[in-house]
Amino acid sequence: MSIHITHPIGPILLLDDVAMGQMSLSALFIMPGGQQPPPIIAPTGTVVPVALALFDGATVWRARFALPADRASHYAWNGQQYQVAGDLTGDLRLAYVSCNGEEVGDMDREGSERNAMWARLRDDHRRAPFAVMLHGGDQVYADEVTRGHPLSDDWPDRVPDNPRPDALESLRAHLRQRFFDRYAALYGAPELAWLAARVPSLMQWDDHDICDGWGSLPRSRTESAVGQALFATARDSFLLFQHGTVAGDLPARFADPQGMHLGWVITVPGLRILAPDMRSERTRHDIIGPGGWTMMDAEGRRHAQGHTMLMSSVPLLGPRMSILESLMVAIPRMQKYEDDLRDQWQSRTHREEWRRILRLVRDMARRDGHDLTALSGEIHLATRAEMDLGGGLHLHQLVASGIAHRAPPKGWARFLGALAWLGEDPLPEHPIRIRPLPGQRHRYVAQRNFLVLERRRGAWQAVWDLEDSGRTPPLPL
Repeated sequence: MSIHITHPIGPILLLDDVAMGQMSLSALFIMPGGQQPPPIIAPTGTVVPVALALFDGATVWRARFALPADRASHYAWNGQQYQVAGDLTGDLRLAYVSCNGEEVGDMDREGSERNAMWARLRDDHRRAPFAVMLHGGDQVYADEVTRGHPLSDDWPDRVPDNPRPDALESLRAHLRQRFFDRYAALYGAPELAWLAARVPSLMQWDDHDICDGWGSLPRSRTESAVGQALFATARDSFLLFQHGTVAGDLPARFADPQGMHLGWVITVPGLRILAPDMRSERTRHDIIGPGGWTMMDAEGRRHAQGHTMLMSSVPLLGPRMSILESLMVAIPRMQKYEDDLRDQWQSRTHREEWRRILRLVRDMARRDGHDLTALSGEIHLATRAEMDLGGGLHLHQLVASGIAHRAPPKGWARFLGALAWLGEDPLPEHPIRIRPLPGQRHRYVAQRNFLVLERRRGAWQAVWDLEDSGRTPPLPL
């Protein structure tokens, strides 16, 4: 059954680009029936929203406007004023979140339990505002959208060979509405809604924004008519609800205006936020496709002052997963988890590509003469790692996952910690070490969490907020 929208949802602020001292923003609205949202009142004038997409009983609208990027400011909507921190030039705070949901039954969870960490992040913003909110993947858990339609009910275990065109059209309509239902439920949650109206978001997708393991599943699934219908609908939904746009109208921060891949970069004084697309071109053998590598190689050649934050939806540094992969292949009842391991950079399948991106990161750091930070989610644990890049430079990896996904058993965290003892050095001259969070004994923490990145007088530090343990001491970057 579709969600019945009875009241407006929004505004949801999305950061389109930063240029010439201005933040270009999109404000997204989900309105009941044929209702039109009131205009945005911005410092540059009044902006009337335009309709982007029509769904059963609701319409999605967008208003594009600008705010200063060098100072705090505000906008107004529907008689209410919204403060936006906005200053990206000096001291600032960024929030990083991932994994906003669960694979099974997420729509049925009790709201205050599900969104407890969103409430904590909201309260943190009230104490000291965030300029931008980074979402590192799995903003929506769409694994159950395939249920309820005969073509996709058994996805991905069984896929029909030659579905009729009218059945495929029916499937697309079914999937489109199911994606809408999930995004509307997420953005309607009061804890997230309050933040999203005041803190512009930048989002990168991962597999659950499509389906569990997208790209690591067999080609017989992903390249089937049903698989392609699922991907196309997920992509349209991702553009609409996570970027406030549609195909052919991508904001300037995207590297490929045609959207063959959806990687993007934002550059502001002293900071570059770089988010390659690790899903659009993904196959069982490649994490980043040709378009994505063109973008990454170009960024690797470009000088960037200050600090680079590289968003890698799956952790760039990790333990020796190849051992676990070999065990799973050898044990028949464990083979169903092979796709989960193939999803990781550390999979033996991706060894050469992993070396390629690590060399690229090393060369970027050396060219610019500063450390580089990789931000990741995906594993439903909090952890960190370091890679010695030589010359006193380091790659810091910070993993914060998840904001809503409940933590796995502590035994899994302990097992990964034990695996990390073995070490993993794909570039032997640059050792990788998995480190405990500040104030924690173990390398992996099985608690819901989010990450706060703060720049003070040009120096960066990171703090994790852990559901049970609270805030960690700051980690200098």
